[in-house]
Amino acid sequence: MVKTNNPVKFLHDEDVSNSEEDLVAGSKVGSDLWLSEYLSPWDIYVHGISRVLVTKQTPFQEMSVVETENYGNALVLDGKWQSCVADEFLYHEPLIHPAMFYHGEPRTVLILGAGEGATAREVLRWKSVEEIVTVDLDGDVVEACRQYLPEMHAGAFNHPKVELIIANALEYLDNTTQKWDIVVFDLSDAIAEGPSFQLFTKECFAKIRRILKPEGFLMMQAGSLLLSQLHLHARLINTVNAVFPNVQPYSSFIPSFGEPWGFAIASAKEIDTQVDPEKVDYILATKTTGGFKMFDGITLLGLMQTPGHIRKLIATETQIFTQAEPLKAFGKGISNSLQG
Repeated sequence: MVKTNNPVKFLHDEDVSNSEEDLVAGSKVGSDLWLSEYLSPWDIYVHGISRVLVTKQTPFQEMSVVETENYGNALVLDGKWQSCVADEFLYHEPLIHPAMFYHGEPRTVLILGAGEGATAREVLRWKSVEEIVTVDLDGDVVEACRQYLPEMHAGAFNHPKVELIIANALEYLDNTTQKWDIVVFDLSDAIAEGPSFQLFTKECFAKIRRILKPEGFLMMQAGSLLLSQLHLHARLINTVNAVFPNVQPYSSFIPSFGEPWGFAIASAKEIDTQVDPEKVDYILATKTTGGFKMFDGITLLGLMQTPGHIRKLIATETQIFTQAEPLKAFGKGISNSLQG
């Protein structure tokens, strides 16, 4: 959890100059393998890689798990950095816990995008949860995460409350008759070549609202907040708002992404953006097993205060994403040098 029609490149030491005159302020380059990740046509984030643990072209996408010195093991899909051990809590805690708090007693949770298993891990913190169904298209990715990212899933895939289904999320939404307290939309980026872009649409969000209970919540990852990509986030929020009367965007900065990342919570219910931090902390202390790294009452209050430039852009954007004109995020990276 990133970006161009030019390939994401893994550069070896012979491609990087380590001469003293080329080093900044006497710094020393620590890696001889580099993942160049394009955030936009004009922005790049270069990750130093210690080791490639696995790489594979699955039936749906290119998948790699890599080892890094600063961030631990990380999952990369279609050249896009998905998450890593060191800072995934800055993604998964804000993704999950706002809606769980607002609901109060979530019992049934549907997760679209099983990924690393960290999403299910966070849902399991809530004592009221009785059933979690997690749906992922790509079994190869799930198995790689089981093996190489145990710190993230923490055994969640094997928990008795968790059912893992390898299936197309759209087909699952069409066929399920169950009603859910919470639906988590944790899919990979909506690049045109990837498997997820058709789900970032008004039609898909309408399917989700159909299977939510009246008091239910949708919580979702909502893309990059880089200024050059912010219009896509605004259009996505408006797309969700075309289906749900109450939508609140928020964000968290993810260091290993090199950019702030957007989220959204949506419901038929009103969403209180001025929560009492002490009340939130009491609920977390009594209704969860704890163990949060960043999430608490003050954090939730801060998350719900959307900056003015984002609110203004959402208010002025009119386009929404449909199956006929879906969201297509920036580019695809291909790590050809890792294949074979």
